[in-house]
Amino acid sequence: MAPSSPHRQRNQGKLTSDKVPGAAHRRHVDTQAPQNSSSRSFAALVGIPMAVFALLVGLLLPLGLNPFSHWAAAATPPVPSSAQVVDQRSFNVLNQVLPPAQANATTLFIWPGVTEESLKAKPFHIYDDEFYEVIGSNPTLTLLAQSDKDPLFHEAVVWYPPTDEVFFVQNAGAADAGTGLNKSAIIQKISLAQAKAAKNETNAVGKVDVTTVASNPQVINPNGATYYKGNIIFAGEGQGDSITSALYLMNPQEPYNTSVLVNNFFGRQFSSLNDIAIHPRSKDIYFTDTLYGYLQDFRPAPGLRNQVYRLNEATGALTVVADGFTLPNGVTFSPEGNYAYVTDTGANHGLQGWKYSDPSSLYRFDVKEDGTWENRKTFAYVPSGVPDGVHCDARGNVYTGTGDGVSVFNPSGKLIGKVYLGSTSANFQFTGNSMVICAETELYYATFAATGPPIS
Repeated sequence: MAPSSPHRQRNQGKLTSDKVPGAAHRRHVDTQAPQNSSSRSFAALVGIPMAVFALLVGLLLPLGLNPFSHWAAAATPPVPSSAQVVDQRSFNVLNQVLPPAQANATTLFIWPGVTEESLKAKPFHIYDDEFYEVIGSNPTLTLLAQSDKDPLFHEAVVWYPPTDEVFFVQNAGAADAGTGLNKSAIIQKISLAQAKAAKNETNAVGKVDVTTVASNPQVINPNGATYYKGNIIFAGEGQGDSITSALYLMNPQEPYNTSVLVNNFFGRQFSSLNDIAIHPRSKDIYFTDTLYGYLQDFRPAPGLRNQVYRLNEATGALTVVADGFTLPNGVTFSPEGNYAYVTDTGANHGLQGWKYSDPSSLYRFDVKEDGTWENRKTFAYVPSGVPDGVHCDARGNVYTGTGDGVSVFNPSGKLIGKVYLGSTSANFQFTGNSMVICAETELYYATFAATGPPIS
């Protein structure tokens, strides 16, 4: 997404006078029928056949006894020092619920018993026990770089393993950047080795070099990007009437030479290309086209629908796979390629303001063998900001940048945790079992147990 996030307001203070513990209790273990994984583990531990264990469970549960509840609770690992458990029951009922003018997509939710400072002090927020497998025993979050106002750390986060560097771009169309119609946003990079060396520090600003990348010919107003066959594909949003939006292929090493993959749909200009994903099996290129160049006054009024395209580089075939969005944005695939995910940032209309009842949603599609999509499903809705960049880890969990950081959902769409920044993250990228996170005026490096899918 191109627009900068507005100043985040607090949603706190008048909610209630009742106090609850700042760090909510770990969620209770379900006392109903046991989960299969827990029962199998328990039966294996005590060394009895599953049939006998099933009979035992059947006899005890009607009596209100759960033979494995203690085992399941004991199996929950300790909460890491950089994490905190969020018990949603602590704010399911509030003494006062503020009106939309005071509590909306542009405000941070600070519920009773916590503060903005306490939420940021332990940034890995556990909403469900599944998040322990994501963060592991010692997750870390390090601030690598920051700027006063210029949103230098916006999107297009790509890891290039041969040089162990991570690329990203400045926000196009942001007033504080001066980019858009008169000046193109820039591409930048950091050394991942420098980031790794600082992983045990909370603030490592000044210890990691941020280098400008001079693409040649220049990628005009880059936004989304992805690794592709040893190169990087950028979605260039375009500039004015004459420089159309296009997909650029860039060599990640000097002289950073570029070429254009596609810049039109049967002679018609794209509106404002936004994000890109490569299907893990077919290697076809999927990308979103939306309106942010127009909504930020550096592209003309749109001449096409907001939709998702598919490009077969070998044949040149360009087709539409999905439409019906307000403002389609991020796109990615599950690790095996069976599902596609698209974010809709429709609530954020750039310089035209916010429309809170428009989508802040993630949608999932089934991907057919022929590469077409079907069975659109609402996968998740985010309460803070809009879901922007989206990626999956190797287990199929879904991560998206939102108004308060990075939210993590399991493959069923359940929120299991957050990497909480207290500010907007438009995009991020896995770098093995770590992640580089862009947050407009801040750049972060996180380490944890989860890994991204293979890069090919």
